[in-house]
Amino acid sequence: MNIVLVGMQWGDEGKGKVIDILSQKVDYIVRYQGGNNAGHTVVVGRKEYIFHLIPSGILHPGKICCIGNGVVIDPEVLLEELNNLSRNEIDFVKRFKISSLAHLIMPYHKNLDQLRETKRKNKIGTTGRGIGPCYADKINRCGIRMIDLLNPEVFRAKLNDNLKEKNEIFKKVYGHPGFSFLKIYRQYLEYGNLFARYICNTALLLNQATERKEDILLEGAQGTFLDIDFGTYPFVTSSSATSGGACIGSGIAPVKIDRVVGVCKAYTTRVGEGPFPTEFASGFGKFMRDKGNEFGATTGRPRRCGWFDAVIAQESVMLNGISQLAIMKMDVLDGLKTVKICTAYKYKGKLFKEFSHDLEVLSKALPVYKELPGWPNQDEKPHSLKELHPNARAYLNQLQALLKAKITMVSVGSARADTIMI
Repeated sequence: MNIVLVGMQWGDEGKGKVIDILSQKVDYIVRYQGGNNAGHTVVVGRKEYIFHLIPSGILHPGKICCIGNGVVIDPEVLLEELNNLSRNEIDFVKRFKISSLAHLIMPYHKNLDQLRETKRKNKIGTTGRGIGPCYADKINRCGIRMIDLLNPEVFRAKLNDNLKEKNEIFKKVYGHPGFSFLKIYRQYLEYGNLFARYICNTALLLNQATERKEDILLEGAQGTFLDIDFGTYPFVTSSSATSGGACIGSGIAPVKIDRVVGVCKAYTTRVGEGPFPTEFASGFGKFMRDKGNEFGATTGRPRRCGWFDAVIAQESVMLNGISQLAIMKMDVLDGLKTVKICTAYKYKGKLFKEFSHDLEVLSKALPVYKELPGWPNQDEKPHSLKELHPNARAYLNQLQALLKAKITMVSVGSARADTIMI
């Protein structure tokens, strides 16, 4: 069975924990898009692991983990993650694969990302890690791929071409001195030597696994409303973060996808700029941010927090073909007198029950809420639905009814054990 796991909100939904749990039951785990602007956190015992590129399923012995062709790779970050696995005595050498078609983030991508943001009047809130410029070069057909590092002459020609253009832009537009060909060439050839044993045709590998009836979990980064097409553009990422991106970024055909699992928090968060209709007022927002430890795993940036937005969640279910839901951080709502679910937006006297593509509507609309009674803090972590407070169960039932998808997992804490499987 091939399962796609996708974030339903603006990323940071807790996908890392769900991936970690589902990885126990599959043979292959594939990261299919994004770059090291993602952060998947997994807590094992007292040890916390944060992965930016490598699928978090690597923590499970015997599982084969792939970075797909849809991912853009910063080799420095990847090398640090591999070294960290070695320091923790996790054997990965025969279990880790990189697509030969994955594009590389180059030093000039990172500088360009940061310099562009400083010149913009309307800030996007980029992480400055070179993700967007790398994807732009991919689309402009001048990107450098993993396979190119294994052929010094091809790499030399591509890098030479790129630096001629990039250095002109840096000098004339940004007053930046540009980059040395030789320094980058030597550095990246060394990365090629280090990664050569992992680079392969992952699309062939995964399709052969499918033919053998082995199970594959495809994990996305970010979330549906950061998707380059369907997100709150332009405040989005540069890749296809929906389930459709799983096929593009892995080489597995759509007809071979069996199930899509959507992950969302019991409330809503987003990082950076962009519309957020259900965002809390600043005081309560800070309280909930501290309560939920809502700080980015990649950047440490504080996340904006708000009530559960069923409008975007319903859109997400439709766009991704979600049949199963994992509700994360349910415990963060413990102790609140009331909880709210946004069921529509209101703007200029008009009621919007469906997600609007108009940035003005999304930025200025008032949320229409359904209010439900809250529930007290629970002394012990519940291990089944029956152990949840009746009001918490009623809240989950309301979400399930609104989204028309079955809740199969509820997280009530950060550890693996703090998960109710339904």
